[in-house]
Amino acid sequence: MNRVGYEREGHVAHVTLHRPEVLNAMDTRTHEELAAVWDLVEEDGEVRVVVLTGAGDRAFSVGQDLKERVRLNTAGAPPTTFGSRDQPGWPRLTERFSLSKPVIARVHGYALGGGFELALACDVIVASEQAVFGLPEATLGLVPGAGGVFRLARQLPLRTAMGYLLTGRRMDARTALHHGLVNEVVPVERLDECVAEWARDLVRAAPLSVRAIKEAALASVDMPLERAFSTRYVWEERRMYSSDATEGPRAFVEKRDPVWIDG
Repeated sequence: MNRVGYEREGHVAHVTLHRPEVLNAMDTRTHEELAAVWDLVEEDGEVRVVVLTGAGDRAFSVGQDLKERVRLNTAGAPPTTFGSRDQPGWPRLTERFSLSKPVIARVHGYALGGGFELALACDVIVASEQAVFGLPEATLGLVPGAGGVFRLARQLPLRTAMGYLLTGRRMDARTALHHGLVNEVVPVERLDECVAEWARDLVRAAPLSVRAIKEAALASVDMPLERAFSTRYVWEERRMYSSDATEGPRAFVEKRDPVWIDG
């Protein structure tokens, strides 16, 4: 059975980590299958948004499959550090900085270690009230090598981030919402409905505008404003010369829904 499920409904791709028996822990094969899925998502012109989740009712993902890691260590595999270059599935989502389509993380249950890092690499996070986040790597002799160190320190006040990074303490969904790490927290019975609402809003927007905004926001976040304004963005150049750039204002004036052609 595949480790990663993939389905497309209209313009929405659904990607599911499918190892509920081990809380969707990610092994080598999972990373390889995920890489193929991200390639497919980027190449499929019908896909405008991706929903990423974990199978079962206990976890989004608890991160690295530590049983496999022990086997690899015993077999003499080289040690791991920050990043996944030269490892199976590279570039993984946590380092796939050119993925142009927005990804929604649907989080229920545990999102720990690499699972939390995977969620942090998404553009929108919708969590159930039972979601639990954490980076326990310091308690395991490891580091959050899939970007947790870097993203958490950017997305939280530094002292707050350091507290979680250095201790491995867990964070409940409401605390994550308070810190701005997630976009919305809902009862589990409303989780799918809420995710679908986000997906519909993203599909309703112009595809090239969404990609241009995502690219510019992520590329410029650490730039001085003057440089951000003067930088050339690939997807923005496509958008500005597209028919959709004139279709949107025309549809507004004509009081009708726009018909997006490009993207």
